[in-house]
Parts: sequence; structure tokens; C-alpha cells
Amino acid sequence: MTIAYIVSGLSVGFLVGMTGVGGGSLMTPLLVFLFGFAPTTAVGTDLLFASITKGGGVLVHHRSHGSVDWRIVRLLAYGSLPAALGVIVGLEYLHIEKSTVSSIVTVALGIALILTSIALIFRNRLIKAGLEADSHHPGRFGRWQGPATVLVGFVLGVLVTLSSIGAGALGTVALFYLYPRLQTLRIVGTDLAHAIPLTAIAGLGHLHMGNVDFSLLGSLLIGSIPGIWIGSHLSARVPDKVLRPILASLLMLIGMKFVWPAIA
Repeated sequence: MTIAYIVSGLSVGFLVGMTGVGGGSLMTPLLVFLFGFAPTTAVGTDLLFASITKGGGVLVHHRSHGSVDWRIVRLLAYGSLPAALGVIVGLEYLHIEKSTVSSIVTVALGIALILTSIALIFRNRLIKAGLEADSHHPGRFGRWQGPATVLVGFVLGVLVTLSSIGAGALGTVALFYLYPRLQTLRIVGTDLAHAIPLTAIAGLGHLHMGNVDFSLLGSLLIGSIPGIWIGSHLSARVPDKVLRPILASLLMLIGMKFVWPAIA
């Protein structure tokens, strides 16, 4: 099974490098459906996995490109970190039954995957809408940028802590809309920098609840590093117009599979 976990890390890392979609959107469903892990264990392990793997990316963005806007990172963190801590405290200290926690996490996984799928489909339209709104009404976002960024952070904090999904695709789309004149490289670097403390705090909270499998975590890390490197080098060869709808459709189907039992 260790080899299978390494191969899974390699495969997900490859897709992340090729598509830029957050690993949680791909890794967590894989752990649940293919390997039969409990949703809580899959989420907790993936959160620590994400906090470790994203660290190297932030160092590159900060040191080599100077592409992290720390003011925006702070605004996101003002919303996301208290939200993450609140969710962890709620799950652990309100004495919620494990079966109920598992159900909550499962539904949150489905919702996060569906939202990620929608974000992938409409990403370019949202970016265009943000640019048009800002050009027609200069400074339109000025008054509300700060509070809206904190609110986005809060929503991401809840979603990421419950599902390990959302910090990548949803975060970048929201930032593209709120900060339409910010360069793409700075959007990516800023979102990545914010994801580290969020996934670390959420992951440590799940660790305290016993939701982390360290053997699985080590195997995933071994496979993901070369996978991301290979995928990143091959990404230019696959047309985005082909890859994005396929990936979005897959995430939508998986998300519905998580949510359907709760609404059926």
C-alpha cells in the first residue's frame, strides 16, 4: 500500500503541476474513494501535506519573484485563521459524535468540490467582469476591498478546515475579481502564501483530533515532489481550453457523489 500511496502522490502532484488546481481537490477524494480512508483522516492528512508542499512554492515566489502581496495575505488571514480555529474548537470541544463530524466533513467536501468546479468553469469570465467593473468605475473596489478580502478569508477558513479544499482555485478566483489590476504572478504568490498558515493551523487542529495518518503523509510527500516537477514542465503542451472543462466536470461529479447521500 505504501507504493500505491507514493504513486497517488506522484499522480496528484503531476496534475497539480499541469493544471494549477489545488491538491486537496484531487487528493482528498482519491483517498476517500480509492483507498477507503475516513473523510476526516483524508482531510487532516491532506491539510498537513498541503502546508508542507506549498512552503517551497512560497519561497520561490517571495525570494525569486517578489510576488507576494503581504498586505492582502494579512487581510485574508484576519478572516481565515479565526474561522479555522473556530471550526476546530467547534468540532473538538462541543462533543459532537464522530459519525456526525464525518457527515459534516463529507458534505463540506462535496460543496467545496462543486464550488471549485464552478470556479474553474467561470474563472475567465469572473476575471473579465472584475476588470470591466474596475475600468468603468475606478476605485469601485477601494472602499470594500479590505472587508471583502477578510470575508473571503473567513469563507476559505471554514471550507478549507472542513474539506482541505478551496485555498487554491476559489482563493485565486476571488482575488482576481477583487484585485483585477494585480498581476497574475502576484495573485498566485499571494494566494499560496496565505494557504500555508491556514492549512498548517487547520492541519494541526486535525492532528490534535487524531485525524492524521503519518505513514500516508510521508508516502504522499515522496511521490508528489517529482510529480509536481514533471507536471509543471508538461503543462504548456496541454491546451487549457481542453484540460479545464474536463477537470471541472470530474470535480463536479465527485462533489455530487459526496453531497447526494445527504440530500437524497
